[in-house]
Amino acid sequence: MNKVFLIGNLTRDPELAETNSGVAVCHFSIAVNRSFSSADGERQTDFFNVTAWRGTAENVAKFCKKGSKVAVSGSIQIRQYDDQQGNKRTAVDIVAQEVEFLNRVTSSDGDYSAAAPVSAPKGGRKKPALEAFDDDEDMPF
Repeated sequence: MNKVFLIGNLTRDPELAETNSGVAVCHFSIAVNRSFSSADGERQTDFFNVTAWRGTAENVAKFCKKGSKVAVSGSIQIRQYDDQQGNKRTAVDIVAQEVEFLNRVTSSDGDYSAAAPVSAPKGGRKKPALEAFDDDEDMPF
């Protein structure tokens, strides 16, 4: 099973782009503090490159900026490439399936609203409409 869950802060503003076929893709990186300190008392930080797709990508680009705190769940992807000197390099990337915004989102009029999870759409399924249900009359107590 390839599953990762990270909480951290964006190290730069997200970069939104589109593939040739029109699919939204967003690249960003997050800094994640380790849960322990080194011998000299300093906390270590790891940096992860994250890629989000489609609706999740659009929402990250719209609502996040450098410094935003997010929770990312997804999978790890390893890729190899040659650097400018021709040396083989390995990179670890996170492919986000869900990104939850942990900061409050500020609207243009200064109002705050609670952060909400954003996940990739699953096959275009819509949630069914819920109807109000009042069953207090038949309660036995």
